[in-house]
Amino acid sequence: MRTFRRILVANRGEIAVRIIRACRDLGLEAVAVFSDADRDALHVRLADRAYRVGPAPAAESYLRIDTLVATAREAGCDAVHPGYGFLAENADFAEAVTAAGLVFIGPSAESIRLMGDKTAARRAMAAAGVPTVPGTEAPVADDAEAEAAARRIGFPLMIKAAAGGGGKGMRLVERPEAFASALRAARSEATSAFGDGRVYLERFIERPRHVEIQVMGDGRGGAVHLFERECSIQRRHQKVIEESPSPALTPAQREAMGEVAVRAVASLKYAGAGTLEFLLDQEGRFYFLEMNTRLQVEHPVTEWVTGVDLVRAQIEVAAGGGLPWRQADLAQRGWSIECRVYAEDPAQGFMPSPGRITALRAPAGPGVRDDSGVYEGFTVPIHYDPLISKVSTWGPTRDIAIDRMRRALREYVIGGITTNIPFHLAVLDEPEFRAGRVDTGYIARVFGDRPAPRPGPDADLAAALAAAAAALDGARNGQASCASAAASGGRPSPWRLALRQARPSA
Repeated sequence: MRTFRRILVANRGEIAVRIIRACRDLGLEAVAVFSDADRDALHVRLADRAYRVGPAPAAESYLRIDTLVATAREAGCDAVHPGYGFLAENADFAEAVTAAGLVFIGPSAESIRLMGDKTAARRAMAAAGVPTVPGTEAPVADDAEAEAAARRIGFPLMIKAAAGGGGKGMRLVERPEAFASALRAARSEATSAFGDGRVYLERFIERPRHVEIQVMGDGRGGAVHLFERECSIQRRHQKVIEESPSPALTPAQREAMGEVAVRAVASLKYAGAGTLEFLLDQEGRFYFLEMNTRLQVEHPVTEWVTGVDLVRAQIEVAAGGGLPWRQADLAQRGWSIECRVYAEDPAQGFMPSPGRITALRAPAGPGVRDDSGVYEGFTVPIHYDPLISKVSTWGPTRDIAIDRMRRALREYVIGGITTNIPFHLAVLDEPEFRAGRVDTGYIARVFGDRPAPRPGPDADLAAALAAAAAALDGARNGQASCASAAASGGRPSPWRLALRQARPSA
């Protein structure tokens, strides 16, 4: 087993903070990287060392393989953790890290490359006995082949990017006459997003649930699963709320999915954390969708219900220590829910809402966890994904986990920017969600024609706190009266109004 001393965290935001904390728990030094937009970011402040890797655009900083590898060597690192996003599933990056004599905390480049090609992944899973959605076994070569395959599969069907994920290059086609235009659009979007316009076709599963299995392999054919996560609450193919366990699975289905996932991972001699994603149809049949060869955004819900530190386990496996547990050691206890908090405005079509965080009160208390990459005074940049934190809760039952999430989100105050917290609360209050009767089309079906929820009283309090902070700053600079007038536009201060409303009437 190797002994790591220092790890480069090749990422930013909340996941970089999460990895740095795992390093601290293990007594390791953590080295952060930052772009010009992230010079004052939380992950930079928490790390033992930090290195600039370029200008704000990700293509010139966080996606520069040569710069990141050179930085790791300059900093005297033993290993590199890619987090998720950016280069986490880039086989060339894994190869470059290994070629530099460093350890890549993740699977081999071969595994990343195989699972990154969705049609190759389907073939590999089918060979391992994993059920797959009926469709083309390889990317369609041209329009004629695509049209012939579409007639054979039948409508409705899905067009999917062979090299991508996250909903990019994906189109649902319900009628034959819409196929040609959807094919062109999917190819164009796939080319723009991944530099690869190849697509394949799959039968469309009506109202499926999205259920994924967390796996961990030792790189030598040993593997375990850490049960499932339900990820059906999605908006435009992007996950919004996740939970574990899934309210849909029976014990028999859970066991069957776990066994299939372990068999697949063992056949690949996979190393580290990964996730096999499945579609679950209304009859209870499950089909392989794709494999993510990295840590998932939603990993906290698995950590809650299993008591396992997945990031620590990633580091230990990468050091050659083998799997820290056997399958019999792993069990689910209680229930966990996660909500992704984005700097975006639900009332404006979920447009990003970057800007300075003028007030911040994070939720806390029993069964609440806030994985955040921001602080009061930090400016959320426009250059990256607007995810600013993940709130997860645990309870002995699903109802208690949901109630704790509702309480946590109502405690959460983020001033200066708009967030999607009101939207999360609206979903949690829906009777069908509360009953666990959801599918991947749930948000579009339930909220499609409904006005987006607007911020409630907590947002008003955040605005009041921000106004108070601005007034105090002005007073320190001898400009209190001017700042107050400018902030209020001649109207009474929001802070004063908040105080008046808080006082009991005479």
